[in-house]
Amino acid sequence: MNNRSLISITDYSKEELLELIKLADYFEHNPEPELLKNKIIATLFFEPSTRTRLSFETAIQRLGGRIIGFTDASTSSVQKGESLRDTITNVSLYADLIVMRSPLEGAARFANEVSHVPIINAGDGANQHPTQCMLDLFSIMKTQGTLENLNIALVGDLKYGRTTHSLVQAMSNFNATFFLVSPNELRLPSSLIQSIKDAHLNYYEMTSLEEAIPLVDVLYMTRIQRERFADPLEYEKVKNSYVLKNYMLDNSKDNLKVMHPLPRVNEISIDVDDNLKAYYFQQALNGVFMREAILAHVLDLK
Repeated sequence: MNNRSLISITDYSKEELLELIKLADYFEHNPEPELLKNKIIATLFFEPSTRTRLSFETAIQRLGGRIIGFTDASTSSVQKGESLRDTITNVSLYADLIVMRSPLEGAARFANEVSHVPIINAGDGANQHPTQCMLDLFSIMKTQGTLENLNIALVGDLKYGRTTHSLVQAMSNFNATFFLVSPNELRLPSSLIQSIKDAHLNYYEMTSLEEAIPLVDVLYMTRIQRERFADPLEYEKVKNSYVLKNYMLDNSKDNLKVMHPLPRVNEISIDVDDNLKAYYFQQALNGVFMREAILAHVLDLK
């Protein structure tokens, strides 16, 4: 097993999370275009992606690395019936590191067991998205000046939302208070509720977005994910559960920032985009700096 791989946000201690945030800040202000010179990074995306894939590829190129891989599994030998084991085993012979996204929960951990090189999990089904979580932590630190003792509202799809799953686990290191806003059908899984309890933290399960907004420092909106629903009718019942509009921020805290892992559908109205509390596009840019930090860390170059 490749010990430097990043499969789950729990692979990193609180101290390591803080060190990576410092490293991301360093890369934001100090480009190092030779750091990945002569390194080949494979990006294997078995599931669609825009920001994660492009920010990783931007990070790789800014650090001087080269990229191989695919953005559509139908163009690979998977289409011919090749197993994940064989795909990963072979690609790991060509590259120094593999960045991988899969619709299957646990796929990244399995890949790590057979790969000859480190694996970075870029999302595995409804399970984890640790690099998104890392850029979220970086964004919270930049906007709040701390990660400690914050009130954070997680809104929308908390059942299938891998970004919220990772963020709950990470922010549990920093004495967060969680406001869990979702339809009853999309509540945070009981295993993650238990992890909050185990950390002796406060949490509130709510169905009202407007009730939560005045109470929090970070408003983390998420998309209701159509692709996670086996029954289209179930998706139709909850798809428009929460829509954030600009006027709803009138009574929010001065330090509030609105975040979103993107893509958005209609859960944040475009009239919010010009509000100084909207941070989701800067958040996406922060992904480049954090993914530079993760690449450097996993390859033991910083």
